[in-house]
Amino acid sequence: MSILITGGTGYIGAHTVVELQQSGHEVLIIDNLSNSYPEVVHSIQKITGKMPVFEKIELCDPMQVDDFFQRHPGIDGVIHFAAFKAVGESARLPLKYYHNNLFSLINLLETMNKYQVNTLIFSSSCTVYGQPEKLPVDENSPLQPPMSPYGDTKQIAERIIKEQIKVSGLKSILLRYFNPVGAHESALIGELPIGVPNNLVPFITQTAAGKRDCLQVFGNDYDTHDGTCIRDYIYVVDLAKAHVQAMNRILEKKNTDNCEVFNLGTGNGFSVLEVIQSFERVTGKKLNYRFAPRREGDITRIWSDCTRANNVLGWKAEKNIDEMMLSAWNWEKHLGKNN
Repeated sequence: MSILITGGTGYIGAHTVVELQQSGHEVLIIDNLSNSYPEVVHSIQKITGKMPVFEKIELCDPMQVDDFFQRHPGIDGVIHFAAFKAVGESARLPLKYYHNNLFSLINLLETMNKYQVNTLIFSSSCTVYGQPEKLPVDENSPLQPPMSPYGDTKQIAERIIKEQIKVSGLKSILLRYFNPVGAHESALIGELPIGVPNNLVPFITQTAAGKRDCLQVFGNDYDTHDGTCIRDYIYVVDLAKAHVQAMNRILEKKNTDNCEVFNLGTGNGFSVLEVIQSFERVTGKKLNYRFAPRREGDITRIWSDCTRANNVLGWKAEKNIDEMMLSAWNWEKHLGKNN
């Protein structure tokens, strides 16, 4: 099948392209390269032996999106990753997030409808749950008020997709995932944000590699066992494989509803300090870190109930936190060799 990946040169997107190609799908990538590098497609080729189609496209420009679909007939499905994703930045620049994350989705849905592409896997997020009243969260947990504009864009995007399904032939799976970390076992692709990382693990690895003087831990006064936030960390390749299974589920007409929702996580919560300790344990590297004030938009704790993904989607996370940290460090060392 021919699958379009928006944001396909990004962190999760690139790993998903690899898994799709290795599953026999043809892959097309569009990305505006706002937080990624075009060289990623060459790394994908080294892993899979096949160069994906790549075009630099701005999804917020409807004419560019329409032109792409017109020139590439026969797309069977779309996986939509393209979005700004930094919780802290979204609190400082809300309009940037609402404009990019929602206009890009609306343009994509309008163009898909025009060209009768009716299969969409949407990259949602556990941020739609806000600060949960009960843990772990499952797909039926109430959606609390979002803690950040980023989380709000994901809630709104889910509603937009559900409303479009009512009036079109669209079928969609919304994948709400928790905190993707780690890198491909080849160490040829991994998380490489432009500028200062907003996510914990690349900040850890860059600090260990000497690229950053000190790791900031945002808040040590949360209501948790060690005062730092708790998250459910999931290996990025495990996450990528779930997207392949979700796409195949719709294409093979195994979906039982036109809009299905699945949580993707491990079901285990780790604090920021526990992640640091895991990294130090598996690498032997001592991290220089200090506590900083809380970051706006961060919730205290969240982890997943992934029973539905395990039983219905037939997917389960495989890697543990130590394996995730080691893969991230191998990726950082690979980057160091090439610089």
